[in-house]
Amino acid sequence: MTLPAQRPGPAPGQDPGRELADPAFWQAPPAHRLAAFARLRALDSPVFVPEGSGHWALVRHADVQEASRLPKVFASAPGVTTPEPARWVRALFGDSMVNLDGAEHAQLRKIVQRAFTPRLLAAAEEDIHAVAARIVDDVLDRRPDEFVEAVASKLPLEVICNMMGIPERYRAEIADRVNHASENIGVERGLTARLRMPGRGLRALARMQRMVAGIGRERRENPTDDLISALVCANVDGEALGARQLGAFFSLLMVAGVETTRNAITHGLTLLTDHPDQRDLLVEDFEAHADGAVDEMIRHSTPIIQFRRTVAAEHTLRGHAFVPGDKVVLYYASANRDEEVFPDPDAFDITRSPNPHLGFGGGGPHFCLGAHLARVEMKALFRELLTRPVGLRAVGLPDLAGSSFDNRVRSLRFAFEQP
Repeated sequence: MTLPAQRPGPAPGQDPGRELADPAFWQAPPAHRLAAFARLRALDSPVFVPEGSGHWALVRHADVQEASRLPKVFASAPGVTTPEPARWVRALFGDSMVNLDGAEHAQLRKIVQRAFTPRLLAAAEEDIHAVAARIVDDVLDRRPDEFVEAVASKLPLEVICNMMGIPERYRAEIADRVNHASENIGVERGLTARLRMPGRGLRALARMQRMVAGIGRERRENPTDDLISALVCANVDGEALGARQLGAFFSLLMVAGVETTRNAITHGLTLLTDHPDQRDLLVEDFEAHADGAVDEMIRHSTPIIQFRRTVAAEHTLRGHAFVPGDKVVLYYASANRDEEVFPDPDAFDITRSPNPHLGFGGGGPHFCLGAHLARVEMKALFRELLTRPVGLRAVGLPDLAGSSFDNRVRSLRFAFEQP
């Protein structure tokens, strides 16, 4: 029997929750943040983080799972991001699926799930392989040296646009709007930037939503075999997405689906470069190890660092009594390094099994709808990157955004192993 690793104790004289409230914490090297989370996991109960109105930090794997699977206690409304979306923003743009609970969330999720027909998913998987091959062909031809723009961001953007049925003429603008909408989420900014933003990001979201609403109107009149048509045309139960619901879903899909996958891909290249033994293992038998490699990349990098919940009913978790109105943050980045679940948690091991990471959420009704497609995208791209005669490697450290919300990479230099 293997005993779980002993948890490190808290640093002497340190307020265990205050460090997470300091913007400098999120600018610190990853190893510093991981050590802080390890100290928090050593405590007997959740700690209070005095950031804004404050929240309770859930940092253990079991605690994050429990909260994720009790949506009637730990509610997603009014918002899962920090800060929560203002009421006027929700009224103007509509509620994203991730910010809904109960029957409203279940109905919207059912409409979306039914739109992902086996035929549509099969076509999407075929397209993923074609897009991945085309991207790598282009990279080998042009020989760029920045990975995020040239490779990692292209695959999920093109795949989602193809699946949704977005006309080619809109795609460059959509890519620009996605970057504007997400570039400062969870990033500490100066006063001038805080006044200018989130206006810039909201304008980007508004333009994207108007764009997709117009396409939705066209598809209602002349449906095709794409996801927008499936979402806006009533199914057998008479349910379909309205213009605002479609816009909110599209914004979620573009910002969450594109950003998270591109960051996981970029961190994946860095991990394979930093661990040549794991890269060699993957190259030697790609099909045998690809699924494990993708899940370990997601666990190790944890693209979404945290989501927020609001307590809706009294509940005791690990000795702490939560009351309605309490704010709770689920720190997936910490849960994915929990010593009681993952032996040697800081190691990158593509053979890790089991690997019950929480990179797609902790289970429950908000488990990521795009988990399967994200895995297929990553596997397809790394197959192309690693099985071509000219390999790639990261050069230097990734330029991280320092966000408290997601493990975002602004840029990563890369080079070819062979001329």
